[in-house]
Amino acid sequence: MEFIGVMLALGAAYIIGSLRVLTQYERGVVFLLGKYNGTRGPGIGLFPLLLVRMKRVSLRIVALDVPAQDVITRDNISVKVNAVLYFRVSDPALAVMEIQDYLYATLQLAQTTLLSVLGQVELDELLADRKKVNDMLKLIIDERTEYWGVEISAVEIKDVLLPDTMRRAIAKQAEAERERRAKVINAQGELQASETLAQAARMLSSQPASLQLRYLQTVTEIAAENNSTTIFPIPMEMFKAFMQRADDSVAAVTPAGAGRPPALAPSAIPMSPVPEIMLPKVRVTAEKKGKGERK
Repeated sequence: MEFIGVMLALGAAYIIGSLRVLTQYERGVVFLLGKYNGTRGPGIGLFPLLLVRMKRVSLRIVALDVPAQDVITRDNISVKVNAVLYFRVSDPALAVMEIQDYLYATLQLAQTTLLSVLGQVELDELLADRKKVNDMLKLIIDERTEYWGVEISAVEIKDVLLPDTMRRAIAKQAEAERERRAKVINAQGELQASETLAQAARMLSSQPASLQLRYLQTVTEIAAENNSTTIFPIPMEMFKAFMQRADDSVAAVTPAGAGRPPALAPSAIPMSPVPEIMLPKVRVTAEKKGKGERK
């Protein structure tokens, strides 16, 4: 009886030791006497000791950090690039039987692929079109890890470390580009302003009265500034009417066929007489001035 009790206890311990519990995100690759016997899903399962061996494989997405790599780009610029790799196991049986350590193998493959792919692109493309480079890396790595039962979710380049000289050169290039844009924008503004001024000039020339209104508006703006000296520009168009009347009066006085009268000499132009009231004042001032000089 004692022997039977011992055997029952050993049997119970063997059964309990053969029980395995798999979580929802795990799968168990079972080998019976060294031969593949299928993949078990989540839950509790009986795996006899010494006969059955089970390998747990996680199906969750793994974020693998790719160390910084010294890369020489296509335009012969040395940079340091690090990335992050996201992948998951799609076939647990292949991940266990086809590769010894799929984590280490995937990391090494990501490093070598990063060096080879970035050596084929230029620095400007690496900095400006990073999504294209990421897609290229993902496609190459996913194609090679497909036979390992590993599915690549994404490959993202985290940082690109440039030498100090290259950073200064890029800063100068960016500054020159900003100056070029500023000059182009300034030139475009001048062009638009000149076109608008030309259009305004055409509209003002078509309506002479609008020029007078503009003149009055300018005078109003100058008067509002409380300036001590005010200059009133008078356009020549305001004198056209007076010049036309003078020509008409000269044409009326001149006999027909006599032509225009000759221009008078400056000495022949009659001068207006000086008022007699002002003459004694001028003389008295001169006499007083002379007496002052004598003293």
